[in-house]
Amino acid sequence: MTAPASSRKSQLDSAQIVLNTIRHPVIMVGPDGRISFANADAEDFFKASAVILSRNTLDHFVPFGSPLLTLVEQVRERKAAVNEYRVDISSPRIGPDKIVDIYVAPVVEIPGSVVIMFQERSMAEKIDRQMTHRGAARSVTGLAAMLAHEIKNPLSGIRGAAQLLETVVPDEDRTLTRLITEETDRIVSLVDRMEIFSDERPIERSAVNIHAVLDRVKAIARNGFASRIKIVEEYDPSLPPVFANRDQLVQVFLNLVKNAAEAIGSDPKGEIKLSTAFRPGMRLSVPGSADRVSLPLEFCVTDNGPGVSEDILPILFDPFITTKQNGSGLGLALVAKIVGEHGGIIECESSRAGTTFRILMPAWRESTYPAGNDPDGGLDG
Repeated sequence: MTAPASSRKSQLDSAQIVLNTIRHPVIMVGPDGRISFANADAEDFFKASAVILSRNTLDHFVPFGSPLLTLVEQVRERKAAVNEYRVDISSPRIGPDKIVDIYVAPVVEIPGSVVIMFQERSMAEKIDRQMTHRGAARSVTGLAAMLAHEIKNPLSGIRGAAQLLETVVPDEDRTLTRLITEETDRIVSLVDRMEIFSDERPIERSAVNIHAVLDRVKAIARNGFASRIKIVEEYDPSLPPVFANRDQLVQVFLNLVKNAAEAIGSDPKGEIKLSTAFRPGMRLSVPGSADRVSLPLEFCVTDNGPGVSEDILPILFDPFITTKQNGSGLGLALVAKIVGEHGGIIECESSRAGTTFRILMPAWRESTYPAGNDPDGGLDG
């Protein structure tokens, strides 16, 4: 017996809700190659509304000869689902650096139609990358402890000797003694910065309003290093608090905003965007642990500078990696350490159009425990 039209409509509405809930782009391509359905994430992914997508064929959005088009034809012929990993579908219409995992399956009820789900770099891959960042930070920890013990004491003696010499040498030689003193101070300052990595004390965390943190960072930037750069906000006002240390978050975002300002330089069209969003996603196992984490809070710092070199991008968070003439290469390594100690993830996406640093963090969950003393860690979920 055929189901009533109202019942079929209810089923379709339910299916639409379910597909819009999936946090991956999902489309259905008809026998004629037209995109007959797209969920909400697919509209964002293709940078077009479902109405616009329905007016075009799939090859309108992906480059000529794309492996995706071949996969669709294979699925139609074999009538069996196919998975393909790390497929490059970058194009001028959907943007650069679009490397995705693809799942294509036939729609049995509609012959010739297929459903395609795109998965951009998986959360598991991001967590693996964060583990690498933490490993790099740990290597700096040991080096910092050694430097503090083996270098700072001799440097103190060198500086003292240079100051004594300055009182007895002729005027024309005092420039050299001052140079020794200044360079000694610079090395001590560098060692002091590295000592931060050896601080293994537990972090005091509580419910923190990320927008208050970003407002503080913005105020510092506008009154200093970014006074001539436009700073725009794109906030989700309903965002729950983040489970973090407020001062350390200020340090993280101050570093990222300063990097963005330096990348923009004197460009009169320079712009820095601070954005926050809630990204509910899957709970995933952390490599090497039985724990499962949820990182629904997304904070981004985006600039329209020239971008980061492709050679530097994979190792950007490693210590001593810098493109600045007088940089130490410790700023982003410290940022990665702080984010990692908060149980979060940081990543960088860059092109000639600009750079985005994206941080995913756990949310604070209200409980019967005082802030920071929840035995479950205060994490969402």
